Amino acid sequence: MPSDPIVLGFDTSAAHCAAALLSGTGIVAARHEEMGRGQAERLMTLLEETLSEAGVAWSNLDAIGVGTGPGNFTGIRISVSAARGLALGLGIPAVGVDLFDAAAWGAPGPALICHTAPRGTAYLRSCGMVRDIGPVQMAIDTIPADWAEAGLSCIGSAGAEVAAHLGVSHVPVAHAPAVAVARIAATRWQVPQPRPAPLYLRPADAAPPRDAPPVILDDA
Repeated sequence: MPSDPIVLGFDTSAAHCAAALLSGTGIVAARHEEMGRGQAERLMTLLEETLSEAGVAWSNLDAIGVGTGPGNFTGIRISVSAARGLALGLGIPAVGVDLFDAAAWGAPGPALICHTAPRGTAYLRSCGMVRDIGPVQMAIDTIPADWAEAGLSCIGSAGAEVAAHLGVSHVPVAHAPAVAVARIAATRWQVPQPRPAPLYLRPADAAPPRDAPPVILDDA
């Protein structure tokens, strides 16, 4: 009988470095360290420590899950690059999991997933709502009042602020980011997946660049 699949999930899309190891249906090791910078130097050591805590070797892994954002531009690139490299070196699948799906994992009822973004904005996406929203980045104070449908809750790092704006409930996430990434990856890794890629969003009202694009010269 095959053993339980072992999936390593990790995320550095915000001011943290986090990892979780899933064996079968249970999390057997997890680490979450708050940090504004230094994820590139810390990530691989953190992953080694997570595996060591559970007595698992790299060769025991069946799959890798990685948070793909949205979030910190550099942090996302760090994790996605690490996931791709590890998957290639170990010969196992790498599954990209966006943080909307991670926050929505285990959410009760209709939810608006809300992650903190720069300059008073939030990354938003609906989950089970009547209205299909996002993913989009927009200013919190411009979120339309008619998004507040019956039974709606706001979930995510910006959930409390958005909930106060809309006059609806705020519900904490059911799982830490890396734990959710590992659990979701465990449901997807046996189906062919595209290579993990960063999910970057721009503000809904972002203006085009003022400078003209550079001229590309033809060698011919």
